[in-house]
Amino acid sequence: MTEAADRANDTVQSLVRGLAVIRAFDAEHPELTLSEVARRAGITRAAAGRFLRTLEQEGYLRGSGSPTAVGRTYTLTPRVLELGFSYLSALSIPEIVQPHLERLSREVDESVSAAVLDGGDIVYIARVPTRRIMSVRITIGTRFPAFATSMGRVLLAGMPDAALGELLEASALPSLTERTLTTADALRGELARVREQGWALVDGELEPGLRSVAVPLHDRRGDVVAAVNVSTSATRDTVEHVMEQYLPPLRRTAAAIDAELRLV
Repeated sequence: MTEAADRANDTVQSLVRGLAVIRAFDAEHPELTLSEVARRAGITRAAAGRFLRTLEQEGYLRGSGSPTAVGRTYTLTPRVLELGFSYLSALSIPEIVQPHLERLSREVDESVSAAVLDGGDIVYIARVPTRRIMSVRITIGTRFPAFATSMGRVLLAGMPDAALGELLEASALPSLTERTLTTADALRGELARVREQGWALVDGELEPGLRSVAVPLHDRRGDVVAAVNVSTSATRDTVEHVMEQYLPPLRRTAAAIDAELRLV
């Protein structure tokens, strides 16, 4: 027996035909009769009728009028989207985020990144660098203390109050530069502002001359699951320029990513 024959024997033909019935519906053909489904799926009317009744019973199709009505039409229901959720759920946040970061970096001509929170640190999960602006090289997996970074602050601000309190009590707040916030009260005040305004700006607190602005990313429940930022040099961009030229496109990018994350 040939390899092609082996593959054919392993194929569940009823599943193949059922998927063909679902694919018969598209933007140009959102509503179909039994005869139209049979023709577009390449199956008999009798087979099309069985598949349509099964899909309707399972909630993937909706039929118009009585089940025995002549000329009855069918449309897909939102439940058919479940068939794609398994694929979307398998996508990691970095895979979803990366194309958006590439577009954002081209738009602002600056380095952009995404990170998640791991204890008291942020961990970089995606990045598009345009130029070297830090003394250390940032790669996927690079860690920095969350309290002194823009992405870390939007991630911390998104935590429930009790969990945030426990984390801050267990965290040291060393002075990384002369601008670093090093007291829990000052940091709590800043995180409250970040939570209210929906973004964080950090100016020279992690490293002198490094200026960055970040916004949070949300999952389908609205929980903060990651953050994205634009980082630049303080000698090249003023705070006003960062807020006027980088924050609006950063927010638009986050909204686009959120829309995809809501499907996962």
